[in-house]
Amino acid sequence: MSVRKKLLYRLSLAVGPVIFGLLTRLLFATCRITWVGREHLQRLDREKRPLIAAFWHYGVFLILHLSRGKRKWVAMVSSSKDGEYVARIVESFGFETVRGSRNRGGIGALKGLVKAVKERGLSAAIVADGSQGPPLLAQPGAVLLASHSGAAVVPVGWAADRYWSFRSWDRTVLPKPFARVLVEVGEPLVVPGGLDSAGLEQYRQELGRRLQAIYLRTWAGFGREGH
Repeated sequence: MSVRKKLLYRLSLAVGPVIFGLLTRLLFATCRITWVGREHLQRLDREKRPLIAAFWHYGVFLILHLSRGKRKWVAMVSSSKDGEYVARIVESFGFETVRGSRNRGGIGALKGLVKAVKERGLSAAIVADGSQGPPLLAQPGAVLLASHSGAAVVPVGWAADRYWSFRSWDRTVLPKPFARVLVEVGEPLVVPGGLDSAGLEQYRQELGRRLQAIYLRTWAGFGREGH
């Protein structure tokens, strides 16, 4: 990489995520948000218990925005070069990030998340269908974290009456200015410790069912089958 390209990369890395974070926060502030199931979060707040928020990748940016507040959060971010941009965006929302090493990848990141949740009491944000998909198909990460940390998994989803959908693998969604947004928080999923492979698969499927049910209900609220 030439010196000029290195400078441009460093500049874009320093400025781009911050600008994106500011613009999206301004955008989300105009939205009219209705909550369903928020009492599940409020109960865990009263009990001062960490949680694992699990959601589909398409809605990640609004979820990050809505998660800011009382809790301290940590999120897993890919260890790839592109993941550095994502990490900066996530951190601009006030989150800590955990990234896997080049050699150990997701295993190292998962250990970092377990330590942050179990030892430091942080809540974790997990993209249930992963960083590369397939979309709307739950992967085992949230269940593994719950089994090792003791924190409950809280499924979350949202839909909007007006939105932009990007041409990414998950068709990432941003609500348009002044959109009506419906956010649903599901009942916490308690995962036992020491799961074997069969148990892991059982809870992975259950989380997927809950997330998909929320997905269908919220979009049906605006007369749609999905995004």
